[in-house]
Order: sequence, then C-alpha cells, then structure tokens
Amino acid sequence: MSDVLELAFDLIRRRSVTPEDDGCQRVLGARLHGAGFQVEHVRYGDVDNLWATHGSGGPTLIFLGHTDVVPSGPESAWGSPPFEPSIRDGRLYGRGAADMKGSVAAMAIALERFVAAQPQHRGRVGLLLTSDEEGPANLDGVRKMAERFRADGERIDWCVVGEPSAKSVLGDLIRVGRRGSLSGQLRVRGVQGHVAYPEKALNPIHAFAPALAELAAERWDEGNDDFPPTSFQVSNLNAGTGANNVIPGELVAAINFRYGTASRADELRARSEAILCQHGLDFALDWNLSGEPFLTPPGGVLRETVLAVCRELCGIEPEQSTGGGTSDGRFIAPLGAEVVELGPVNASIHKVDECVEVADVERLPALYQAICQRLLVASG
Repeated sequence: MSDVLELAFDLIRRRSVTPEDDGCQRVLGARLHGAGFQVEHVRYGDVDNLWATHGSGGPTLIFLGHTDVVPSGPESAWGSPPFEPSIRDGRLYGRGAADMKGSVAAMAIALERFVAAQPQHRGRVGLLLTSDEEGPANLDGVRKMAERFRADGERIDWCVVGEPSAKSVLGDLIRVGRRGSLSGQLRVRGVQGHVAYPEKALNPIHAFAPALAELAAERWDEGNDDFPPTSFQVSNLNAGTGANNVIPGELVAAINFRYGTASRADELRARSEAILCQHGLDFALDWNLSGEPFLTPPGGVLRETVLAVCRELCGIEPEQSTGGGTSDGRFIAPLGAEVVELGPVNASIHKVDECVEVADVERLPALYQAICQRLLVASG
C-alpha cells in the first residue's frame, strides 16, 4: 500500500465527527515534525487546530484542510462500515474519503516529499488544519486562527484548499473564489387565538406570506462575470402549536443569501428588512455573516500555477468556478492571500458510501508537490 493510502486509511478510521479530531492532527503533526516542520497544536474551545510550517521569510504558501467529518447516518445503510476504510472496484470508501481526509493525507505526503527534495526552498510552506469546518458555527477553527494571524502580522501569500472540487475527473474543475453567505433568523410576531375567531387573532403565517412572495421574487442583482446573481432561500419555517384549532402567535424562518461581488451584505440586509417593513410586519431579524465573497482574479500567480499543474499532470483544461457552497478559504482570503481549491471528485461527499478514486488519492500528492515546486523553487 502506498504511503498516502496508508495515511488516508489511518485518518478515516478515526471517528472525527465535527468538532472532534480523534487524534488525526496528532498523527499528522508527528509526521511533519519528523520531516523538519515547526508544529503547533492550538485548541480553542472544543476545536483542534494544527499549524505546521517549514522555512522562513516569504513568500508563504499554505495548504488548508479539515480533519472533521459529518455524521455517517445509519451505518447499516453503508456497503462497508463508514469508519473502516475499504477498497472496492478501485475506490476508497469511508466517511471523509473525499471530504476531505484523502486530500489531507495527500497534502501531508506532498509536503514531506517537497521539503525532502528541496530543504532550502525559498520562503515558507505550511499546513493549516481544523476540526471545525463541518460544524454550524465555524467559530474556533480557521476563523479564529485567521484572527490570530492578523493580530500577529502573519502574512500568507497563497492558499491551496484541498476541498473536493472536481466534477467527473481529477483536475476538471478548480474553484477560484466562493460566494458569500448571509443568514438570518426571522421572527414574525402575531396574536395567538382560536381558528374559529380569526378577527380576535393575527396569523403570522398569513401576514408573512405576501412578504415571502416578494422576497422570493426579488432580483437582488444581475451577478457579474465572476459570480451568478444573488440567490435568496428559506431553509426552514416553523409556526403553530401542533393543534389544528389554534392560530399561532409566532413564525420563525431561517433565511439565507448566497451572493457574489455584485452585492454587499449590508445592502442585502437593508433591502430585505425594507420589504418586511413595507408589509407592516412585527418582526425581529438576527443576522449572521458567515463569510464574504472572495475571488482570486485571472492572472493571479496561484491561479495560473494551479492551472498549469492540472494541464501538465492531469492532461486537462480545468473549468474555473466560483460555484458551490462556502469553504474555510473565506477566512484566509481577507488576509490578502490568493486562494484556489483543488481536490478530488465531490460526487459522493456527505452521502452514504462516500468514496474517492484510489488513483486520485495517489495522484494528488504529485499535484500539490508540483505547486510547491513552481511557487517556491522554480520561480526563485
């Protein structure tokens, strides 16, 4: 078994359901320390973070990933136990195989190989890992580490995120940016009462319905060359007491905007609240901005480097996308870093029988090592 597969097996066996790490980072930190890296384990709250660097000065290239995974769901639904890695028909199965313990193993092996081959490389190369990427809050992982970097004046020039980015084959898509995510918890207040006497009550569901129709139909922006138009979605809506003869006194809705650089979060907040006010609603709205949009522009050093590596080693012209959800790259980009995501096929992530092509796991270290070589050796 190859070294990268052996490491991936070890990581998948660990039940690191967010925010647990279950020793993954200790294994990785020990390997990198043995390879000459300075390794620091940082714990905030219930979250483990690993920061490992090799070299000094600048520029700085880091690889970014996470060791936590989503729950497996019913283990009986899996073709093999989710935390016991197995290979079938050329695929590695297990929770986290694609998202993203395969990539994490590949990044660690690539870094070992790179510093062994180029111990005197220019600048620094590093690995930043968290156990808080899959959680709902993302407060004590890369977000907190980025706050620390900013306070310490830590400069990061380039960041490669190992999230599963490919559609069908390794290298067919890279992410060069991500949309921002603005969420809100909306409470619409009414007056509870008996359904037989609606004149003595105020139904918040009825009151909210016209406003919801307007919010859903609103054209928030037209998008631009880099991002699609902003989307608005209601992800959850609750009201009622459970009795069919009671008008509820309150409605609670979870709303979300996914937006690019054509809009700003403060504009979206103001416009949505204005619509609610126009409909005369008695409401409270608590906002959470989980990340601003970011983009590594065409011609950026990292973007062009990753494209060249995919062309050379994968024999493919990658699609350059800003689609999908969010990633922890949103916390590193505001530090001034160029951010690109490159990883395996994402078709099975978060699903039963999550899997990744064995060949992709074994090829990924060469891609990541080539990026190091081009940025920290060849261009020097």
